[in-house]
Amino acid sequence: RRDKGCFHTLAFSVEFQHENDTVYFAHCFPYTYSDLQHYIGLLEADPKRSHRVRVRKLCDTIAGNSCDLLTITSFTGDAASSDRRAVVITARVHPGESNASWMMKGVIDYLTGDTLDARILRDN
Repeated sequence: RRDKGCFHTLAFSVEFQHENDTVYFAHCFPYTYSDLQHYIGLLEADPKRSHRVRVRKLCDTIAGNSCDLLTITSFTGDAASSDRRAVVITARVHPGESNASWMMKGVIDYLTGDTLDARILRDN
């Protein structure tokens, strides 16, 4: 404990039934490349959200996977839309950051959603 707050530690022990087993521990539920591709497919197939997001291949990863770029906006097609400000949000820069993928999924769900605030963000 420090003067300005409490810090918590989680401790546990594990007993293994069999010798020489390989065991993995994770601090966050995994979010795989297949999960991402499935989610992007659902976005593109959704009758409402698909009009708010465009997916294109940005590049290939070292492993040969497609690294997609998602553009979320109100696609009005007018000249004023090209003058809008842009925000770039990235996640999962390193392979072990699966919690960032879950965060990004929430951001995309929000920005492509039906709320007034999401529409205002897409329009501006």
